[in-house]
Amino acid sequence: MNHIPVFILNELVILPSQEIKIDLSNDMSKKIIKSASKNNDNRVLVIAPKNPLESDPSFEDLPSIGVIAKIKSKIELSSGNLRIILKGIQRVKIEKYFQNYSTGILKCSCVEVELPKFDAVRKTAVQRKLISSLKEYIDTNKSISNSILNGIDETSDLDTITDMITTFMPNTFAKKLEYMECINPLTRATMLIEDLQGEISFAMLDKELEEKLQENLENGQREYLLKEKLKEINKALGNTKEEEIESLENDINSLNFDDKTKEKLLNEVKKYANSSEYSPESSVIKNYLDTVLSLPWRKFSKENLDTKKIEEVLNSTHYGLKEVKDRIIEYAHLKSINPSLKAPVICLLGPPGVGKTSIAMSIAKALNREFFKISVGGLNDSTELIGSRRTYLGAAPGKIIQAIIKCKANNPVLLIDEVDKMVKDYKGDPASTMLEILDETQNKFFVDNYIEEAFDLSHVMFILTANDINTIPATLLDRLEVITLGSYTVYEKIDIARNYILKNILDEYKSDLKVNKDVIEYIVHNYTKEAGVRELKRVLEKLVRKVCVYEKDYKSITTNLAAKYLGKPLDEYLPKIRDYGITNTLAYTTVGGLISHVEVSKHKGTGKITITGSAGDILQESAKVAQGYIGSTYDVNVNDYDINIHFISNAQKKDGPSAGVSITVAMLSCFLNRVIDGNIGFTGEITLKGDILPIGGLKEKLIEASLKGIKTVYIPRANELDLADVPMNVFNDIDIKLVSSFSEIYDVLFR
Repeated sequence: MNHIPVFILNELVILPSQEIKIDLSNDMSKKIIKSASKNNDNRVLVIAPKNPLESDPSFEDLPSIGVIAKIKSKIELSSGNLRIILKGIQRVKIEKYFQNYSTGILKCSCVEVELPKFDAVRKTAVQRKLISSLKEYIDTNKSISNSILNGIDETSDLDTITDMITTFMPNTFAKKLEYMECINPLTRATMLIEDLQGEISFAMLDKELEEKLQENLENGQREYLLKEKLKEINKALGNTKEEEIESLENDINSLNFDDKTKEKLLNEVKKYANSSEYSPESSVIKNYLDTVLSLPWRKFSKENLDTKKIEEVLNSTHYGLKEVKDRIIEYAHLKSINPSLKAPVICLLGPPGVGKTSIAMSIAKALNREFFKISVGGLNDSTELIGSRRTYLGAAPGKIIQAIIKCKANNPVLLIDEVDKMVKDYKGDPASTMLEILDETQNKFFVDNYIEEAFDLSHVMFILTANDINTIPATLLDRLEVITLGSYTVYEKIDIARNYILKNILDEYKSDLKVNKDVIEYIVHNYTKEAGVRELKRVLEKLVRKVCVYEKDYKSITTNLAAKYLGKPLDEYLPKIRDYGITNTLAYTTVGGLISHVEVSKHKGTGKITITGSAGDILQESAKVAQGYIGSTYDVNVNDYDINIHFISNAQKKDGPSAGVSITVAMLSCFLNRVIDGNIGFTGEITLKGDILPIGGLKEKLIEASLKGIKTVYIPRANELDLADVPMNVFNDIDIKLVSSFSEIYDVLFR
């Protein structure tokens, strides 16, 4: 027999002489039945894979034994399903599977199964024992009709008898599959005798228990038993699924979807109703419906727009961060005037530890919105954001929809963390996907691949965090309102430690220790070098913990105790300037200001410049600009010497244009043999004409200069407005000189 269409039934076995009724909704299944009716005399090969969960089995995974079945009838139902009745005819051995690529139908070539020869006396004995066991089973189990005996009496073929008995036995799918694949009727008969004896034992035990219960039951117990049996009857009749379907339809109608969405979801409910509860498709549809209905389509948190309360909450948890707090207060005030106002898409930009994540949590608390954090650092697969389609195994909605479901509200605050660390590769471009999520003109109709219906994200407040603005894609950056959170100054760290960190630590440890400002200032100066306050928190926790456990007699923490338990200070060594060719330069790093030395030496040569000390490309260009400016402006033969420039602290990467003035001063100091006072510091970018251009990080640079004992600092005049951000006590320590041309510095230091 060749070119027989193959019909795969998951978790369902048909045996020779058995009839089954099936409703088909799958297009491929309908195509197979149509092909069999037209080309194969209504005959198909029915097989049952051993792993029903395998959605696309290979030929090697398909069984080698199947049953040829005849299509007795087929009816088109009003629901679009095809109802067929199949009758098993004979077992066959499959020689080869092959795919008809024009139709997509799986076909096979097969041959009749050759039954083994066995002893006639043994066959008769086994057959008599089998029929005897069957009669005993029917007698003990009143729910089984004895009509099967009439069919058995009409045949003497053991092969047919075993198939007839197997058909009505209450076996599992795996057991029936075992009977179907067993070629030897004698073996099947022996297996059936064992199974029948087991069923007889169970039936007798059940009967014995039933009789005992019947004797001891009182009226209340009888009522309880009847109710439990009624539940089982309803479950067997499928009434529980009907109630479930009715509940799903009511939920869909109550959520006031648009007509198109409602129609689609109701069609999914119909598919679920028509699917077998044992079918994998049934669980897929049910999971989808549960996910869609769990979305907060019309549920909102009642937003707090009281600006005074919002300010109190934000100030109670965070020091400073004025620009962020002001932006939220402005939004709340304007939202109270115009309820349809869209929430801003804010990107908090700054180094680690400055409070980007925690301020986002406080914003959610202040506005009385739900909060959820989504980390996208290292994300390279856009489907993690917008979900995978239901056709894939293990499909699920994306991170955005999952967050909305967990928040149970349509207007949460969603924190998208480390947006600058997303990766673009062959798997996708999540940054492009993020545009649809954040853009207020598009996110009102955001479609997750799994949900497949538009969900309104315009009520969500998105807050993003990033460390480096240069690694955020330009198209994404264009959608963001960037608020920069700079590193905390020493004075800010002291205030944060006093008013926030220490208070929380002492409350957590149930301690009444006192820590005065001098001790905190000592710890900040000597044991922390960071932009934020995470390390400061760890250091203070360690100190308080040690004193609480090992210094119980102390009521307050002293600097001696701090030095004892915190060990060697982190302060960097900066040698004093005693020779020409050396000057102080003010730098800005991710952990705050930095004072470093620029050292210049020369020897006869051709004007070649060598720079050491982990200097970047921009610093090397600044050195060449300084060399060009000096050579063209002053009577100094810079081109007759090779120049070595070194920035101390080799391990620390240095780059940026703001060292241009410092390099120029150090170079002139070297060539003119003038020692520059170690109490003077410089910052500023220089041009070939000697103009001094503005720089960044002025506040942090001046604070560090104050702490290192610098008395005079030359800064670009163009940075004059930035002095408003500098703490007042810095002005008491430093004489700040505003300059716009290098000639102003030259006149003071080299005339």
